[in-house]
Amino acid sequence: MKHDWLSKILFYSLRISIFITLGIFTILIGFIFIKGMTYFSFDLFSWEYSSQNVSMMPAIINTFNMVVFALAIAVPIGVFGAVFLSEYAKKDSQIIRIVSLASETLMGIPSIVYGLFGYLMFVGYFGFGYSFLSGSLTLCIMILPLILRSSQEALYAVPLNLREASFALGAGKLRTIFAIVIPTAMPGILAGIILSIGKIVGESAALLYTSSTSPQVAGLLDSGRTLSVHMYVISSEGLHINEAYSTAMVLMVIVLGINICSKIIAQKLTKN
Repeated sequence: MKHDWLSKILFYSLRISIFITLGIFTILIGFIFIKGMTYFSFDLFSWEYSSQNVSMMPAIINTFNMVVFALAIAVPIGVFGAVFLSEYAKKDSQIIRIVSLASETLMGIPSIVYGLFGYLMFVGYFGFGYSFLSGSLTLCIMILPLILRSSQEALYAVPLNLREASFALGAGKLRTIFAIVIPTAMPGILAGIILSIGKIVGESAALLYTSSTSPQVAGLLDSGRTLSVHMYVISSEGLHINEAYSTAMVLMVIVLGINICSKIIAQKLTKN
């Protein structure tokens, strides 16, 4: 009887926790969407920013460009580094312990610290200034540990018998990795990449120190703001709070769209 009583308490506690989580999520999304739709205007998507329309279109373009640029550098380094650690390095190697500890530590560092590092290194030492390049390189460093660790864990999860079957059929180690191991681990690798995209899209603190807040479509060495920085700037000015709600709504739609697309892609890869 005592165990039944405890089981019921745990059962209802779990249900209450689920409802509280869903309630907070619904309130948050609903509040932002109600406020955002109330002040939504197509002027917010004008090609050029002005103090009248506070267009977010340049920020959306900068965000997309920064995601592509940062992933183009961080994904190959992170995935290939994970392949080396999981497939070539010895399981009891000291380098695995050091890299794992370093990547886990770096994932827990606040983004403002990355921003300070990017400011000292890319803005100051290398002389890139407040630019798209400085911001993108800072984001590369910030998401690299996440991609490395998620890819490493996904590769570890691939069953050993798949590798042995490939070797038994005469395939070499390199071919086994690229034809068997990486495709099998792709859903897990993709999950880390998607988390990295969300981190880039939502990042503002590190970019304030590196790419600054210029409201224009940025060239490689030009200053420019992303969507999250744009939202921070117009809300902190206190003159366009209503437009900030609409920007937050668009930002949430973009993140939600990324998550949905990634889930569909991951399901297809898993079936294949």
